[in-house]
Amino acid sequence: MSLPHLTRAQAPLTREVTAVNEHGEATPLSIPAERALTVYVDKRELVTLMTLGGHPELLVLGFLRNQRLVRSVAEIESITVDWDVGAAAVKTREGITDIEERTSKRVVTTGCGQGSVFGDMMDEVDQIQLPQATLSQAQLYGIVNAIRLQESTYKSAGSVHGCALFRGEEMLLFVEDVGRHNAIDTIAGWMWLQDASAMTGDDKVFYTTGRLTSEMVIKSAQMGVPIVVSRSGITQMGHAVAERVGLCAIGRATGRHFYCYTAPARLVLQPELAGPKLRAAA
Repeated sequence: MSLPHLTRAQAPLTREVTAVNEHGEATPLSIPAERALTVYVDKRELVTLMTLGGHPELLVLGFLRNQRLVRSVAEIESITVDWDVGAAAVKTREGITDIEERTSKRVVTTGCGQGSVFGDMMDEVDQIQLPQATLSQAQLYGIVNAIRLQESTYKSAGSVHGCALFRGEEMLLFVEDVGRHNAIDTIAGWMWLQDASAMTGDDKVFYTTGRLTSEMVIKSAQMGVPIVVSRSGITQMGHAVAERVGLCAIGRATGRHFYCYTAPARLVLQPELAGPKLRAAA
């Protein structure tokens, strides 16, 4: 399979500013360097994404994948990012059929950065067949701890979401961006560039710092990853979609605490690892 040519146009993730604290003192701080990236597909303007710019080519590739605008990475000839003009030029090998019609209906999703989904969000959901996979409680704790130890823009500057792809407790990729939808798209793009035999979803877990919305659940399912973990909660539609596709959604995962909202059969419980229950106040 011929992989696309990608530039490596990484932009600085933070910038320095001066703020005044509660004592009236000027304090230097780092803040996320949010910037606009306008995506052009075969010279046609498609969408403008707000992003940190850490992995813009992977973000664009994953965006096209998760919006179901391309079915194979082989359809893309190149992705060229130029931060001087804030643009990403995508060149396909044979064009995208009916791109105007397929992008005419846009759903603006919840979350930082105003994510967007083209077409009916529930299209093709019923055709998704997730692999058989389980996660042990010990592995879940290992994932939560790995995220806790991960050096991040969030720790130095705040105001960003992080997502990660795990194989068991092994972190394969960690991505931060201004919106969790950007971070998952970047991971989707990275997965597409890997050896397909190594990227099966039966041993993969997706982690996000953001809440589990329908968009996040659908994108994870489209990537073939059947287990999703979040330190936040889940929305009603996210819960409904997870149940519909048999995806295991685990939320509020911090320390030794978590809630498994859907597909609990995928989680191998080891309650002895959770420690003693806290007594309710009298």
